Amino acid sequence: MKIGYARVSTQDQSLDLQMDALKKKGCERVYAEKASGMKDDRPKLLELIEYARKGDILVVYKLDRLGRSTKKLIELTDDLDDKGIELVSIRDNIDTTNAVGRAMFRMLAVLSEMERDLISERTRAGLESARARGRKGGRPKKDTKALEKAIKLYDTKQYTVREIEEMTGVSKTTLYRGIKVRKQRENITSMN
Repeated sequence: MKIGYARVSTQDQSLDLQMDALKKKGCERVYAEKASGMKDDRPKLLELIEYARKGDILVVYKLDRLGRSTKKLIELTDDLDDKGIELVSIRDNIDTTNAVGRAMFRMLAVLSEMERDLISERTRAGLESARARGRKGGRPKKDTKALEKAIKLYDTKQYTVREIEEMTGVSKTTLYRGIKVRKQRENITSMN
């Protein structure tokens, strides 16, 4: 059985083009929804996957209707493959019911994995290069003098935390973290 899936991202977009193409392709049943492709929670797609049986063919107008990220798309097609469900993408000319379509889809999967690996390697190389120049990753540390001033103002109990933030530029979170560290140091000192 051919089962269609149509999706648009927003409520004001029309599903007509996809619905017409899916019907023309011979889909006996079509699931349609208006939801972002970035969302994992797409009820109609989940319903379709639950309904489909081994030997069925999932037909989409374009692959990006199933998912925006290659990773999500590969995960979904692995799930379909495990259930024995084939995939056809009308506009992308991918049809996993034949050897060429399966090979094309696997090549796309390999290329996406290579892309992820290259990004990871470039990131690592960039961090190593920065470290070699004496730079460290992460957020810059707050000015310790500003934090000390903020803690002293806090200790006076004359100002609200918001006022202290405005006067010193030290956030509430950083202030409380500084107070906590100070208490820990005091506890260690009193134990010795």
